[in-house]
Amino acid sequence: MSVTLSIRAKEKQRDLIDQAAERLGLSRTDFMLEVACREAESVLLEQTYFAVSPEAFVQFTEIIENPPQANAKLKQLMQSAPPWGEP
Repeated sequence: MSVTLSIRAKEKQRDLIDQAAERLGLSRTDFMLEVACREAESVLLEQTYFAVSPEAFVQFTEIIENPPQANAKLKQLMQSAPPWGEP
């Protein structure tokens, strides 16, 4: 299902976007959606970074090296789509 997105831009911004889109052989809409989605994925992935203490890192490493037994909830999680949708 397609939805409409409306934005306001300055003439210089529109012209810059149009120039870049033309160089890639894309429409303004396709270019803007591609770039916006790529940036949205980047933002979401950056939000997954977390810092831990050395002790917590050791625990994390042990869990990674000795993964849990597969169960229904783990299978469901591994099969779920990322928050930004399928590519």
